[in-house]
Parts: sequence; C-alpha cells; structure tokens
Amino acid sequence: MVLGGDEPTGSLVRPYAVTRGRTRPQLEIALEALVETTARGRSGQFLGGREQKVIVDLCGGRLQSLAEIAARMEVPLGVARVLVADMAADGLLAVHEPTGFDADGGDGSVGTELLERVLSGLRRL
Repeated sequence: MVLGGDEPTGSLVRPYAVTRGRTRPQLEIALEALVETTARGRSGQFLGGREQKVIVDLCGGRLQSLAEIAARMEVPLGVARVLVADMAADGLLAVHEPTGFDADGGDGSVGTELLERVLSGLRRL
C-alpha cells in the first residue's frame, strides 16, 4: 500500500520497474559470482534507488553471491543480475567470477570443481 505520496515498496514494485524495463545485464555475471562493495560504493555518494542501497549494505560486510543477493532481496535472479551488473559498471561493486571451467577442455563445459562447489553450497542451505 502507498500512503502519503511514498514510493511503493516490496512486492508492489514490478521487476521491470526496478530495472527500468531492461532484462539483459551490461555484464554477464555467473550465479555463484561473489560480489563486494567497493570504496566508492561504501562512500554512499552515488545516485541510486532503494535497491542499490540494499545491495551496497548486503555486500559491505562480506562477500555475497549473486544468488544470495537475489534471495535476500526477494527479487528474481534476472533483476538482481541487472542491478549488480549496473552497479559493477559504475564502480560501486566488485564482481569476482568463479574459476570452475576446464581450462584444457576448450569447449566451455563446466568443470567438476564448480559443480562440487555448487553442491556444497546447496548442502549448507
């Protein structure tokens, strides 16, 4: 519910409104990529909405995966991916991509190390 001219929050805001209608991120970010707030992001001197502030706060104390950010914000993964990619492009977040692809395979297949990390993470939930 919106009272007194406040902006709608939570589930009242449609995902496309949060991403300004975009469905594709500026940068491809893996589901398990780790994200942290940069010094610029911690300075708080950026023009961002409520969602950006939440992401800066989430990633300020410790590394968060893209999946964790989406879950904690209760937004679809695609929305979190677009927001994080935008903020990374603006220098507010640093994204650390996983290194789980077989280097000698050359076919882009996922290595067993990555699958084991994902399985381990799921077990910890």
